[in-house]
Amino acid sequence: MKIKNLAAIFAAITLSATLGGCAASSSGDGADFNQDEIYGEVTAPPEEEPDVPSVSVPEPPKKKTVSYISVTRDGVNIRAGAGTGYSAVGTAEKSTMYEYIGEEEGWYKTKYRNKTVYISKKYCVVTEMTKSDNERIEAVIAEGTSQLGVPYVYGAVRLHDGNGNFLKGFSTNAFDCSSLMQYMFYKGANKLLQVNTRTQVSQGKKVSKSDLKRGDLMFFTNASRKDKVGVERIGHVAIYLGDNYILHTASDYAKIEQISPTRWSYYIQANRMI
Repeated sequence: MKIKNLAAIFAAITLSATLGGCAASSSGDGADFNQDEIYGEVTAPPEEEPDVPSVSVPEPPKKKTVSYISVTRDGVNIRAGAGTGYSAVGTAEKSTMYEYIGEEEGWYKTKYRNKTVYISKKYCVVTEMTKSDNERIEAVIAEGTSQLGVPYVYGAVRLHDGNGNFLKGFSTNAFDCSSLMQYMFYKGANKLLQVNTRTQVSQGKKVSKSDLKRGDLMFFTNASRKDKVGVERIGHVAIYLGDNYILHTASDYAKIEQISPTRWSYYIQANRMI
């Protein structure tokens, strides 16, 4: 009986020691292992990217342009047809420009004195300018480009008296600067301009030089009027096309050309008529 009791006591002591050792190992004190090796590394599931709708960025609107023929040498013949066999109806100066209408067998088609004519591509290049957003302005300019080459005549008969009453003796065979502007604005936009530069300058809205836009009228003095005062200083008017070009007539014939430094020195003001 004593032996059995001793055996039971010995078994209880052994079990107690074993459980104590397990408890010590699980506590982590002095452990020589990585718990990750037992349980494995725990990682969060990858986050799903939200569905982001694609946004298309609209392209900026393209500027509309108008094309011109720029002459590259003096004395270039303007012909009635596309070929040297056709008669010359005039000559073009270097750096002057004409409306580009099309091409035909090595020749550019344009307008000259309100007729369709041709200039050899050998002596021209095509250039572009930005169009106005206002169709009336483009219609006014188109009336002027059809009259390029018409001779300048000081005091030429006006289309109307400034109030829309047509004048006898008017002809598109002769213009001075203000009569050409009056004709262009009436035919292109049904806009009444007065009869000379010193009355036209009081019309429309005055704009600064830095705000010049295609279709604005530019007023200048000249050698004979530069010392006068007030509106009496004004002696010339032209329509601005852009890129330092004007359409006007002065002393020879209607043309498109750049504003020279001398003419800029005569500049007085600009008015917006439309």
